[in-house]
Amino acid sequence: MTHVVNKSSELNKNLLILHFTVFIWGFTGILGKLITITAVNLVWYRVLIALVTLFLYFKFNKQNFKVNRKSFLTLFFTGGLVGAHWILFFQAIKVSTVSVTLVCLSSLTLFTAVFEPLIKRKPISKLEILSGLLIITGIVLIFKFETQYTIGIVLGLLCAAAASLFSIINSNQVKHTHPTIISFYELGGAFFWITLYMLARGGIKTLQVPSNQDIAYLLVLGTICTSLAYVAGVSVMRELSAFKVALITNLEPVYGIIMAFMFFGDLHTMSIGFWIGAVIILSTIFLFPVVQKQAIRFKQRQAQQA
Repeated sequence: MTHVVNKSSELNKNLLILHFTVFIWGFTGILGKLITITAVNLVWYRVLIALVTLFLYFKFNKQNFKVNRKSFLTLFFTGGLVGAHWILFFQAIKVSTVSVTLVCLSSLTLFTAVFEPLIKRKPISKLEILSGLLIITGIVLIFKFETQYTIGIVLGLLCAAAASLFSIINSNQVKHTHPTIISFYELGGAFFWITLYMLARGGIKTLQVPSNQDIAYLLVLGTICTSLAYVAGVSVMRELSAFKVALITNLEPVYGIIMAFMFFGDLHTMSIGFWIGAVIILSTIFLFPVVQKQAIRFKQRQAQQA
C-alpha cells in the first residue's frame, strides 16, 4: 500500500514539474519575438549559454558527466534534432506570429501517437490517435489560419515533428542516464551541428553581435528557459511516457498565446474560437488519464470474463 502511495506521489510531483516546465516553454515564444537577431543566431547563443551553465553546474557540484561511446553518439546526434526543432520554432515565429507557431506545436501529440509505437515497436493506441485528432481540432479552432502564414505553419509542424522524435529518444535514454547529463550532451550536439551549418552558410560572417537588450533576453532564454527547463523536461520522463509528456506540452500554446496577448495585444487570438479550442485541448489533456484508466479496466474485465 505504501509503495502505491509513494508511486502516486512521485507521479504527481513529476506532473507538477512538467506543468511548470511547459509554462516556462510558453514564455520562449515571447522572447523569440523580442530578440532581434536571426533564428539561427538566436539558437546558437541560446545553446552556448545553456552549455556553459550546465558545465559550471557539473564543476561546482564536482559531478562526473562522462558517458560511454554509444550513449555519447546517441545524445550527440539527437542534439541535431533539438537544434533543428529550436531553429524551426523561432524561424516560424519570425515569419508568422507567436500564436501561429505555438498552435502548430500542438500537433506534437499526434506525431508522438504515431512515432512512439513505430519506434518502440508496440501497437498504435486508438485512444492516443483520437486524443491527437481532438488536439488538432482545438488547434484549428484556436487560430483561423491565413494564407500569408503558410510558411510559418509548415515550419511549425516540422518543429513539432522534431520535438516528438527527440522526446521519444529521451524517454529511452533517461532510464539509464541522468537527465542533466542527457541535456548537456544533447545541447553540445545541437551547438556543434548549428555551428557547422553556420560555417557552411558563410562562416563567421553569419554570426551577429546581439544588442544589450538581446543579451539580457538571451541570458534568460539560455539559463531559465533552456538549461533549467530542458533538464526538468527530460527528468520527468522517468515516470511519464513520451505521449503523456507530449499531451501536457499542448498547454504551451495556451500559456504562450495568453502571454502573447498580454505582451503584444493580439486580440484576434482571444476570440471565441480561441476559448472553444482551448477548452477542447485542456479537456483532452485532463480527461485522457481518466479515459485511459477506464479503458484499461474494461480490457481487464473482458480478459477475466473470457
